[in-house]
Amino acid sequence: MSVYTFLNSENTLNIGTMYCIGRNYAAHAKEMGAQVPDERPLIFIKPPTAYTANGGKVAIPPFSSNLHHEVELVVVIGKDGNNIPIENASEYIAGYAVGVDLTLRDIQTSAKQKGEPWAIAKSFRGSAPISTVVPKEEIDTQNAELRLYVNGVLKQYGNTSAMERSVAQLITTISDIFGLQKGDCIFTGTPEGVAQIPVGATVKAELNNICMVEFTVG
Repeated sequence: MSVYTFLNSENTLNIGTMYCIGRNYAAHAKEMGAQVPDERPLIFIKPPTAYTANGGKVAIPPFSSNLHHEVELVVVIGKDGNNIPIENASEYIAGYAVGVDLTLRDIQTSAKQKGEPWAIAKSFRGSAPISTVVPKEEIDTQNAELRLYVNGVLKQYGNTSAMERSVAQLITTISDIFGLQKGDCIFTGTPEGVAQIPVGATVKAELNNICMVEFTVG
């Protein structure tokens, strides 16, 4: 079973369900030709098998030829909760990480056109590289910097201050709909600048220069 590791600690936590938020940055929604959802966030799910650890290798499935990167702040849940009040949301956070929501853009585009689910495009094995987890006290989620490099070239930069829905709002909403369990995580959305990753590339994502995840694409 895959586990999160914690920065400067021997603690580990089994990886659970990954709840991913789409279109939580207006500029990214615009670049995708979409709008920020009004009533509730756009939510999709990745299974624990999507996890890729730092230093790993992600294989592009043979049925796709267009893998995209989406760097995101990841919230790791530290205890179970249902219907969590927004004022208590922080109590359920074990820490934060940086993650990359890898997307088979050609498969996703086809699914959108046909009105089909995004599961294959978003949730394939290895599609969620995640860094070590930083204690929640070390990250201000209203002003955290995200960067992603491909072969050493900066491709994405964003600040969580631009998120349409806050971490607390997302925890409350997801706990109301699905419930949250210890080891679950929330990918909170990506800023603009998503693009294709060439085969053989090395990708590195960073959160506030505190934690990072690096992987290769094969």
